[in-house]
Amino acid sequence: MSSKKLVITALFAAVLCVIAPVTIPLEPIPLSLATFAVYLMGAVLGVKQALAAVCVYILLGAAGVPVFSNFTGGVQKILGVTGGFIFGYLPCAAITAALTRKIGPWKGRYPAAMLCGTVALYVCGTAWFLVAAKSTLGTALLACVVPFLPGDAVKIALASVIAPMVKRRIAVLSEK
Repeated sequence: MSSKKLVITALFAAVLCVIAPVTIPLEPIPLSLATFAVYLMGAVLGVKQALAAVCVYILLGAAGVPVFSNFTGGVQKILGVTGGFIFGYLPCAAITAALTRKIGPWKGRYPAAMLCGTVALYVCGTAWFLVAAKSTLGTALLACVVPFLPGDAVKIALASVIAPMVKRRIAVLSEK
């Protein structure tokens, strides 16, 4: 990875670490801004860079740095009911990044790619919730998916508008 890519990857990891703790406290899964950062990094970065940025976030959180929802950190958070979402950021970022590049110049590629990434995120988060909470599928869907659909739709819309601007700005800065 070139030094420019490394710096950009680190900046996206930092953005995720800064905005992920900002939450609306819902129970049992809080509404976090982390998905917005993951959508944005997936749309702007390549697959490897997006995965690296999310890995940095997960490792910092696992080490106890308060980067997870509600300014928490530690392995216990990853092993708790929200752990599937934390690890679900990996496929969400990777799928968003891969599809954004594969779909081509179609204007709807960003929301379409982010929607596919969101499905993977929901599958990971809901599956882990089923195990960690010893829940039924219906209860898990009501806790892990339904409350987040409107917020994720807004985050996808915003990230879809912002991502092309960020990509252009990074391209301009990379030329210098």
